[in-house]
Amino acid sequence: MHKLVVLYPKPVDPDHFRDYYETNHLPLATKMPGLLAWRYSFDVTATNGEAPYFAVFEGDFADAAALAAARASQHGQRAAADVVNYATGGAVVIDYPVQDGTD
Repeated sequence: MHKLVVLYPKPVDPDHFRDYYETNHLPLATKMPGLLAWRYSFDVTATNGEAPYFAVFEGDFADAAALAAARASQHGQRAAADVVNYATGGAVVIDYPVQDGTD
């Protein structure tokens, strides 16, 4: 599996972020081809001090090629272009192959 993670620093208007994200951005982003599962949260906390992020999104893809195809797709390009409409604090986008843990 390959994971896409988007970390959002605190926006200027948190209420606008939440509303726009749930109403407009998520329906767009979750149509990316090859997306196997997704989750998000606005309840980001830190072990010590204030969390550096306001919100997080996780998306699961079969592999790096599936993620690359999703990003290159019409839905992926539209989702990327939409970020400026709500994320005034910007966004940190990372991805990585997931390693299963064993005992």
